[in-house]
Amino acid sequence: MPEAPLSREQYVQQVLEAYQHTPGTTGQVRPPDRLLAAQLQQRGIPLPTIENALVLAAARRIFRPADAPPLTTVRSLAYFVPVIEELLTTQISEDYFQHLRHKLEPFYLHHPDANPSRMILARRRG
Repeated sequence: MPEAPLSREQYVQQVLEAYQHTPGTTGQVRPPDRLLAAQLQQRGIPLPTIENALVLAAARRIFRPADAPPLTTVRSLAYFVPVIEELLTTQISEDYFQHLRHKLEPFYLHHPDANPSRMILARRRG
């Protein structure tokens, strides 16, 4: 049985929860983040695309050369928009995103607000 479509509020909440639990973010949601999540819903951006973009961006930030200068903490959902746009025009296997999720597990566990039982990004899509 297919899942019922998410309401606007459910979609926004899931985007914001995924953002909050993404390694390298502050874990705080600000009004502009909420507005952007609603705009993504209005545009019809699939939730899995947003979740995959968060995973990909987090992996890119974490798995950098050891001698690269440190990055500052991400303070806005807007940081991820270019990666969301990239994924809208690129086909990448879901297996790759699952691989990245697996590699990122230790970083989710050490994220200050991470709650492994509620991690949207860690669940496997069926």
